[in-house]
Amino acid sequence: MRNITEVTIFVFRGFTDNTELQILLFFLFLPIYLFTLLGNLGMILLVAGDSRLHNPMYYFLSVLSSLDACFSTIITPRMLLDFVSVKKAISLSGCAAQMFLAVTCGTTECFLLAAMAYDRYIAIYHPLLYSVIMSPRVFVPLILVSFVGGILHSSIHTGATWSLSFCGSNELQHFFCDIPPLLAISCTDTHINQLLLFVFVSSIEMVTLLIVLVSYGFILLAILKMRSAEGRRKVFSTCGSHLTGVSIYHGTILFMYMRPSSSYALEHDMIVSVFYTIVIPMLNPIIYSLRNKDVKDALMKLCRKYRCMN
Repeated sequence: MRNITEVTIFVFRGFTDNTELQILLFFLFLPIYLFTLLGNLGMILLVAGDSRLHNPMYYFLSVLSSLDACFSTIITPRMLLDFVSVKKAISLSGCAAQMFLAVTCGTTECFLLAAMAYDRYIAIYHPLLYSVIMSPRVFVPLILVSFVGGILHSSIHTGATWSLSFCGSNELQHFFCDIPPLLAISCTDTHINQLLLFVFVSSIEMVTLLIVLVSYGFILLAILKMRSAEGRRKVFSTCGSHLTGVSIYHGTILFMYMRPSSSYALEHDMIVSVFYTIVIPMLNPIIYSLRNKDVKDALMKLCRKYRCMN
């Protein structure tokens, strides 16, 4: 028999205990969250409402926008509430649900970005066969497989994490239920969990990044063969935005999870977590709209239509 009191709730330590700074952070992150919802939901409506955007590239983009909106919603409202709350507590079931949904969205986005790179490769390397190769029988399964992969990966880590015992401190040095801060306060051995985290994250990163690199390698060859400066400009405008998004997203994921557990500094990692859970979902609509002529044209058309109605 062991004299152990199991933890029933977790308490977020967050960024600071300073009340004035918490209020300041509330008014900083609230407009970011609202802009994230507006930008991503606006992108979805734009793709759905403009027939010129009814092709696989923009279907992938609308799914990415829905993921970003969901990812931000899983994390940000809870964080905003904690900024103005005295007790920053969450139940075990609530923490497990938040972790499961966050890991699902994050992993699904990794697979989806790889599928988008393959889509760009087909569009540029085989432009005449694009509509045939990237038919609904191809791009719909790619989207579904991305979600299935995200759910399976999240299920593994959720099951492994919540099989641990939490019987010591219930304070999470974080602003949401992520895997590393949960492992840090477990009172049981977490070596298997750390190994699972490293193996699965590294495998997913290697596979998805390999698809991106191979796809863009062929795209580069296609660009070098182009004689038209206008053609090269169009390719760079459509692919540059995706490559920017991939680089930012995978860079933060690699920094967060592809390190030995001894090098984790949870206070510093919160800043990186803010970047990939809150900032990147806000940036994606900007990245994919400002550098994409079709999206800008569709937006201008919508604005003109709105002005005519008024």
